[in-house]
Amino acid sequence: MRNIRRRTAAVATLATLALALTACSSGGGDDDKGSDGSSGTASIDDAHSKGAMADFKAGSTFKASEPVEFSMLYRDHPNYPVKNDWSIFQQLKTNQNVSFKRTDVPLADWDKKKALLIGAGDTPEIVSVTYPGQETQFVSGGQLLPVSDYVQYMPNFEQKIKDWGLQEELDTHRQADGKYYILPGVREVPDVQYSVVVNDAMWQKAGITTDPATWDEFAQDLKKVKDANNLKYAMSDRWTDTTTLGAFLQTASAGFNTAAGWGYSNTWFNEDTKKFELTGISDNYKQLVTYAAGLVSSGVLDPEITQSDDQATQKFITGQSAAISGNTQEITSYRTKVKDAKGDMTMHMITIPDGPAGNYIAGGRLSSGLMVSADAAKDPHFKALLQYIDWQYYSDQGMEFAQWGVEGTTFAKASDGTRTLAKDVDWNGLNAGASKQLNADFGYSNGVFLLANGSSKDLLQSMMSPETKKWTNAVLSEKKVLPVQPAAQLNDDELEQTSLVDSQIKDAVYAATAKFITGQTPLSDWDKYVAQIKGLGADQLIDTYNTAYQRTQDK
Repeated sequence: MRNIRRRTAAVATLATLALALTACSSGGGDDDKGSDGSSGTASIDDAHSKGAMADFKAGSTFKASEPVEFSMLYRDHPNYPVKNDWSIFQQLKTNQNVSFKRTDVPLADWDKKKALLIGAGDTPEIVSVTYPGQETQFVSGGQLLPVSDYVQYMPNFEQKIKDWGLQEELDTHRQADGKYYILPGVREVPDVQYSVVVNDAMWQKAGITTDPATWDEFAQDLKKVKDANNLKYAMSDRWTDTTTLGAFLQTASAGFNTAAGWGYSNTWFNEDTKKFELTGISDNYKQLVTYAAGLVSSGVLDPEITQSDDQATQKFITGQSAAISGNTQEITSYRTKVKDAKGDMTMHMITIPDGPAGNYIAGGRLSSGLMVSADAAKDPHFKALLQYIDWQYYSDQGMEFAQWGVEGTTFAKASDGTRTLAKDVDWNGLNAGASKQLNADFGYSNGVFLLANGSSKDLLQSMMSPETKKWTNAVLSEKKVLPVQPAAQLNDDELEQTSLVDSQIKDAVYAATAKFITGQTPLSDWDKYVAQIKGLGADQLIDTYNTAYQRTQDK
């Protein structure tokens, strides 16, 4: 499966992509957008409404009035390689009158190929699997549709944004022109998936029967587990070869009121001062790094930070370690690997401990989404394209279809709404041993067509085991959500000026973080590190952000 990593709307690394983007008109109608950044003011005329439904509204089943074909940049995942005869394609053609002219790109080449195609002006109408913030690098070239101008044609999207209170977070993705160029996945509740998976028997042998309330208690528990089970290291972590402790630091960071690991961004908005600060040199970030370094120095955390996921997983399933980072899907994989190795282990994922800043989780509820080509507005089927996207990705019916497939074929639905996979269909161990996979054999539960893993709380939890649902609800009920980081809305000149600096600082922070945690650099050298980061232009970067942010406040 794909590791779901939190992305931020940090400055896009334009320089690394070296794109030469060509400007073009959005077309398809007159743009009457006001200077206040209000959305949904562009119109679509009859000439660009081929195949569109005349009475499309929230809750409607979309079916084009005549067959339409949309071009799509398709991210091809190795765990479920795309097949032309998938049920999802057949059903969309039969029931929605929709087919696709796909450009299939392997996951390993996805971001690079996407950038090259957009840069060359060959952008398909639908660009799938894009995380909020990644669109920024392409905006100035004019290849992307300012979708905020057209959301009045997307009633399901508008309804979800309103009903789930997402307007403020959506607004953080407006660019300097006041428009947004991405249709993100939306979640009814915050995304909580990651924590630490522990070997129950080893924990119990150490006399521990409850989850740690705080990260400090977690450190104490690791020491007890190490001693009781005579382990070299109580925890040997995965997802750490490219970003040191990427999942672990991201999971812990909210409790320290900072961002780290996969979720790291150079800019962090301080709610007390109402200003941005450089995350990697802040007191809170130092506190988190000091905590992680203490786990290594005390001998409870394996300092091997370049090991592969397979190496870390093998240590866990063979009993060489007692804890490893995991998520609500990977714990099933761990159990399968134990079973395949003819082992016997019970395990569970601990409720996320509190940090020194409190019992917080990161609050973002926007996930991977899609972009639309600016040229799509010139196509006769433009309105139909928007209606299809709205139905597929934001309607209750479209989301259920994308996740579960076809009632009576891939799943059954009881009178109380409970969904059950067909006996011969499995997904993530819900029907272990079944001969077919919902994604690989049918194309459903596929990140290209299903944003945010289901969006509504009902759909998100419908695919969860009772154990996972219990864990998720415990986290959601016990944790407070950190405020959403506001948008600075850098203009094109500011983006160009800061992109290389942002990338260099981020790389330096990652490198220094690894050395501090593993003890290669003593924490007593923190001031020298701060000076190094400032020497790379940290103050100028933050000044630019604060200037841009203040500009948005003065409008």
